[in-house]
Parts: sequence; structure tokens; C-alpha cells
Amino acid sequence: MKIKMLAIGLICAVSVVGCARDAAVASKNLSYAADNFELDRRIVFYNGITGEYILTIEGKCSFDAVSERKVDVTCKTSGSEYKKHSLGISDNVTYFSEQLTSKGVSAYHYKVAFKPQSIIPDIDLKVQ
Repeated sequence: MKIKMLAIGLICAVSVVGCARDAAVASKNLSYAADNFELDRRIVFYNGITGEYILTIEGKCSFDAVSERKVDVTCKTSGSEYKKHSLGISDNVTYFSEQLTSKGVSAYHYKVAFKPQSIIPDIDLKVQ
């Protein structure tokens, strides 16, 4: 009887770990899609003292918490145009990101994209 209970407990634990892994892969794939400008996001900077929104950025945006005090937000504005915003975070200012559109992503497979333009650098040559 104890062996059966142990086996059932082990199966339950493995299934919970499997679900957590699926969620982690899906979350990583959603982040990947957003960082490649495939999803619409709303990023809001909020003043915790006044209760007001300081800034709202919406669109196909990627954000990077560069440090505890700085956040960079890069948004795709058209086919090959981008805008970058750098924002400082203080003790009373925080931010959150909301995904505005859904995206079908796999919970089992990662997506990898190679971009030759990022592997082969664009060299500017200045001759005097």
C-alpha cells in the first residue's frame, strides 16, 4: 500500500513539474515574440505616491530592465523604423507591461531566429 501511495505521489509531483515547465517555455516564447516586435504591449510607468500614470507606451515594443534604476523601451513604428525610450526608475516610480494581443506559442518547442545582419557587423569607414 505504501509503495502505491509513493508511486501516486511521484506521478503527481512529476505532472506538476511538467506543467510548470510548459508554462515556463510558453512564457519564454511569448517574451521572444514580443522582443521581436510580433506582439502589442502597453508599458505603463506609475507613481506610487500620487497614484497617477507618468507615461504610457503602446505598440510593438520590447523593454529591457537595464538596471534597478533604468528601463529601455524600443518600439517598432513601421517596417524598418524604431524608437527607443530610456526611463529612470525612482523609489516611488514603478512600471508594468501588459500584453495587449494574444499569440499562439508552443509550450514544447523553442523558436530560434538567426539574423545575418546581427552576426556580420555594419562597418562605417571614415577616411581622413
